[in-house]
Amino acid sequence: MKKQQALISLLIVGAVFTSMVLAAWLLPSKDFSDSERRRLAQRPEFSLSSVKSGRFMSEFEKYTQDQFPLRDKLRMLKAVSVYDIFGRLDNNGIYIKDGYAAKLEYPLEEDSVTHAAKRLAYVYEKYLADKSGKVYLSIVPDKSYFLAGEDYLSMDYNRLIELMRQGMPFAEYIDIIGTLDISYYYKTDTHWRQDKIPDTAARLAAAMGASLSGQYTQNKLDRPFHGVYYGQSAMPLPGEEIVYLTNSVLDGCIATDYESGTVGGLYDMDKAAGKDPYELFLSGALPLVTVENPNAENDRELVLFRDSFGSSIAPLLAEGYAKITLVDTRYLRADQLDKFIDFHGQDVLFLYSTLLLNSSSTLT
Repeated sequence: MKKQQALISLLIVGAVFTSMVLAAWLLPSKDFSDSERRRLAQRPEFSLSSVKSGRFMSEFEKYTQDQFPLRDKLRMLKAVSVYDIFGRLDNNGIYIKDGYAAKLEYPLEEDSVTHAAKRLAYVYEKYLADKSGKVYLSIVPDKSYFLAGEDYLSMDYNRLIELMRQGMPFAEYIDIIGTLDISYYYKTDTHWRQDKIPDTAARLAAAMGASLSGQYTQNKLDRPFHGVYYGQSAMPLPGEEIVYLTNSVLDGCIATDYESGTVGGLYDMDKAAGKDPYELFLSGALPLVTVENPNAENDRELVLFRDSFGSSIAPLLAEGYAKITLVDTRYLRADQLDKFIDFHGQDVLFLYSTLLLNSSSTLT
């Protein structure tokens, strides 16, 4: 009887293993992981030279890890085991505290912060020193600023701000951290919620001499939002609402994407229905976007150097300006800016998150 049971168990295990191997080979490869927001490795091309160099096996290993059948379910099983059974505090560098998922941001990479300050100073010296109005700097803290406490390692935020201010003495610093708390961020994503930051926008606007009405209508997307940390943590976290704000002035604003030539409103409903609904806000990460306000009560202009956090706050700032030009030098080379932007005395705001400043290699 015991031999029969062992044989049956062996046959079951063998059948499962064989099925998984066949599935891995026969099922079509997926190009993209929606949950992880990244492209998946594809089956490498077999050649004698790639086998000799070892490249084939290296790429094949990555391919099998990315294309393994039931991969998302197995990742979730592993994550739940790590948190709930083994008591680890993070999975894949993502931790969950008070219902919020955040990335471990430690240690402070001073070289990276210094690099960021130097690249932004280069922009100022090359284009703005004699051709701009007032210049401002503001920094968006990542979620660990509010969450980490004594439970998790986190960077020295005061030192980061100090390094940026030292490296950019030409810019007036606007402190917005006091206008924020953890509830102003999505639970499963890196970004802040637009419906929570009107006071933050008002703080920036007031410091730059502009005014905002602060009166908005809330609109909700009709699909749940799972942010980037949902897939990276692999935990079964609930979806959230994305709320975007409108009023009569914002409804009349015109956004132009200079990469595609697309002209539209402040909110991109096609992107809202796509893989990353946060791209609803000004169509997401783009090199160069202008927002024109035909109902502006002044002719003031603002150039906003930004990362993805700027996409959702710029629509709120638009009320105080005739035109805002959003620039992302991760995708537009800093030494080429004058080919696309006419610098003629606009005010300038450098608005960046601690996430980017602590990993600034993409800034050109």
